[in-house]
Amino acid sequence: MTSYDADLLVVGGGPGGLATALHARRRGLSVVVVEPRDGPVDKACGEGLMPGGLSELTALGVDPAGMPFRGIAYVSDRRRAQARFRNGPGRGVRRTTLHAALEARAKQQDTEWIRARVTAVEQDAGGVTAAGVRAKWLVAADGLHSTVRRAVGITARAGTPRRYGVRRHFRVPAWSEFVEVHWSRWGEAYVTPVEPDLVGVAILSRGRPDLAWFPELERRLAGADRGPARGCGPLRQVVSRRVAGRVLLVGDAAGYEDALTGEGISLAVKQAAAVIDAIAADAPASYEAAWHRVTRDYRWLTRALVLASAPPLTRRAVVPVSTLLPPAFRWGVNILGS
Repeated sequence: MTSYDADLLVVGGGPGGLATALHARRRGLSVVVVEPRDGPVDKACGEGLMPGGLSELTALGVDPAGMPFRGIAYVSDRRRAQARFRNGPGRGVRRTTLHAALEARAKQQDTEWIRARVTAVEQDAGGVTAAGVRAKWLVAADGLHSTVRRAVGITARAGTPRRYGVRRHFRVPAWSEFVEVHWSRWGEAYVTPVEPDLVGVAILSRGRPDLAWFPELERRLAGADRGPARGCGPLRQVVSRRVAGRVLLVGDAAGYEDALTGEGISLAVKQAAAVIDAIAADAPASYEAAWHRVTRDYRWLTRALVLASAPPLTRRAVVPVSTLLPPAFRWGVNILGS
């Protein structure tokens, strides 16, 4: 008889990994989380929880402090298109605040922890071993450049166009009840209120980001104390598959399109539910189809918007067209917010 240290080994203690652990505990599975860093861990992130993702988190007993936002606004050259969410507000939450809330809830649910870095994975027909732990299943939630993904032979490549993200916090009163996306010729700036006197600004671009690309936003932030810059990329990661035997991928490790539509954390939480459904049913292969279903709208809309906004001519038209077609803009916002 094969013995196990746990039913599930989760590699990566970020939002995707911890949401996976919580879903597993709800099903009665024993869980070990492997994470090399002491929490809470900060990283480049837009920090906006869409209404659907926020609902998934509260169902898991996680209700992080933050600032509500009512929808999304596109801003450029004094033009503004905005749309409200139909199903309640989203929430701007500092990455460290979200991580701390998820970690506290996971520990309340008797999740075990190991501080280690996974560099190798061994598996057979009955289980998986990594970081000295033998488990029936392994879920990798270890980011864009996942070491587990490489260890089990799942291929990934950086897609085009190659874009990068850099985020800073600015100590300034939040001025909008919307997440604002400021557009320029060279990139976009996401502005998310996360505390009454703090906003996060994430710039997405192909080159070195510069706040001067967004004159109106630069004026608003003039003189404000600013935190350190945190970066990530290339953003688009094309992953060949999400399942290799008893190893399954969630979150950024499973593939990523772009941060342009801003729902990465919400998608990771939804993927966590799908991966545990597949594990509980002893049908890991079913997760591939479930992942495509969960991420379909995000992938189609994000890819279409990234490609459409790449040429300078159409890029300049994004905000004007959005102001002229409010029903279409509202539809897109609510598809992504659900």
